[in-house]
Amino acid sequence: MTDLVKIRRALISVSDKEGLIPFAKGLAQSGVEILSTGGTARAIAEAGVAVRDVADVTGFPEMLDGRVKTLHPNVHGGILADRRKPAHVEALEEHGIGAIDLVAVNLYPFEKTIAEGADFATAIENIDIGGPAMIRAAAKNHASVAVVVDPVDYVAILSELAEEGGISSRTRRRLAHKAFARTGAYDAAISNWFSEARKDKVPAWRALGGQRVDTLRYGENPHQDAGFYRAGAVREGVATARQLQGKELSYNNINDTDAAFELVAEFGADTGAAVAIIKHANPCGVASAEAQVDAYRAAYDCDRTSAYGGIVALNRPLEADAARAITEIFTEVIIAPGASEEAAAIIAEKPNLRLLVTDGLPDPAAPGVMVKTVAGGFLAQSRDNGVMTASQLKVVTQRAPDGAELQDLLFAWRVAKHVKSNAIVYVRDGATVGIGAGQMSRVDSARIAARKAEDAAEAAGWEAPRTHNSVVASDAFFPFADGLLTAIEAGAKAVIQPGGSLRDEDVIAAADKAGIAMVFTDMRHFRH
Repeated sequence: MTDLVKIRRALISVSDKEGLIPFAKGLAQSGVEILSTGGTARAIAEAGVAVRDVADVTGFPEMLDGRVKTLHPNVHGGILADRRKPAHVEALEEHGIGAIDLVAVNLYPFEKTIAEGADFATAIENIDIGGPAMIRAAAKNHASVAVVVDPVDYVAILSELAEEGGISSRTRRRLAHKAFARTGAYDAAISNWFSEARKDKVPAWRALGGQRVDTLRYGENPHQDAGFYRAGAVREGVATARQLQGKELSYNNINDTDAAFELVAEFGADTGAAVAIIKHANPCGVASAEAQVDAYRAAYDCDRTSAYGGIVALNRPLEADAARAITEIFTEVIIAPGASEEAAAIIAEKPNLRLLVTDGLPDPAAPGVMVKTVAGGFLAQSRDNGVMTASQLKVVTQRAPDGAELQDLLFAWRVAKHVKSNAIVYVRDGATVGIGAGQMSRVDSARIAARKAEDAAEAAGWEAPRTHNSVVASDAFFPFADGLLTAIEAGAKAVIQPGGSLRDEDVIAAADKAGIAMVFTDMRHFRH
C-alpha cells in the first residue's frame, strides 16, 4: 500500500495502563524504538521491553512535579514534521530531531477524579497539558503520524503493522478523528466542571462532549442514526447501568428508561417501595407501598392499557414477587438498583426482556445541565432539581389538607414534575389514578386524566373511578377555574399547584365554594 506510514519510533505516555505491556511488546517485536515518560517508562522497562526516556531525547529532566516533560521541540518537532515536505525533513536533520511515527497517549483521569468528588486543588492537578498537546499535534499531522488515545485500538494497530508493515491513511485518519474528539470531550469536562465550581450557570461558551457507550440500531425512527454517549462526571442512572439480560437497547428504550428511573428516584429507597411505569417518556402509573409487588400492581392499575410494552423502574432491588407480576404482561425494560437471584431467574424466562441494574438511584436534587438542539444551535439549562417539602407549601383555601391528603399531594407533585406539560396528575393512597400529559390545554389534560380513570375503573370492574376522593397536581398554574372545576367534578378533594395566575382569586374562590383544600408551591415544573 503506497499510503502506509512505517512505524520506526513511537512515543508512549499513558495514565491508563490497560493493555500497555502487550502493546509495547508488540511494537518492540516489530522493530519500533519506544520513547516514554515517568511511570509509563518504568512499567515498560519492568516488563523487560527496551525503552528510552524522553528526558534523554529532550536533554532536559522532568520538572515542576512532572508538569513539564514533553513540551519540547525535540518532541513536538518529531511529531509535527510533515514528511511529505522536504523542508520539514531537512529541518529535522539540521536540528538533530528524530521523527516520531506513532504517539500513544491517554490523559490524566480528570473525569474520574471529579466524579469521585475531589477537591478543587486535586482536580486542577489532574488537568493534563502535555498529553493533549501531543495528541493534537499527532492528529493534525496524521498524514505522517498515527495517534492512539484509546487502549481499545492497540490490538488493531499491532495487527495492521504485522500484516501490512505500516499504518494506512484510512486508519490514521480514523484515529485522528477519535483523538480530536477525545481532547474535545476532555476539555468540555474541564470547562463544565469550572462552570459548576464558579457557579457560572450560563457561561459565555458551552462545551459538550461524551464517550460512546454503544452504537444503536437507529434513533427514534429507522431512518435516523443514533449513538449512546456517557458524558463527564456521570450520576447513577441509565448511563452507568449494567444490562443483565435481554435484547439490545434501542434509542427509545434508553430515553424512556431514563425518564422512568429519574421519576422513581424522587422516592428514595428509605421511603417505601416505589414503582414507575413509563410509556413514550410519560408515566402511565406510579405508586408506593410497603410491598414492592403491591406498588407495582397499584401503578399498573392506573392505566393497564398503556402499561403494555412499557418501562418499569423501581427504587429498590427487584424482588421475586414483583418480577412475577411484571412478567404477566409484555414489558420492554426493567431498571432497578439491583435484583435478587430469584427475581433475576424469573426475568430470565423472558429472554427478550431487558433487565438493567445500577449501584444506586439518581439524586433528584443533583446539579447538571440539560441540552436541546435547535436549528443552528442548542439550548442549555440547569436540571429541574427542585424538591418540595410540606413546610414550603402555602395553604390558600379556607380548608387545609389533612395529613393523608398532604402526603398524596406531595406524591402527586413529584410525579407531575416528570409528566410532559400540560400535566395533570390525580393520586389516591400513594398511587396515581389518572394522568393527563402533553396537551395544549390544561383543562384537556384534566379531562383526559379523568377519562382514563373511568376507563381503568371499567376495565377492572370497580364501582367508581379512583379519582373519587383523590388529590390532584398541576405542573403549572390554572389560568382559569375551568381546569380546577374539571378536577373537582372527577372527585378531587385537594389540589397542589404553583399559583401565580392573574386569576388566582377566581381559582381559589372556586375551590372554597367546592369545599376542597388547595396549596401553592410557588414552583413550576414545565417539561417539554
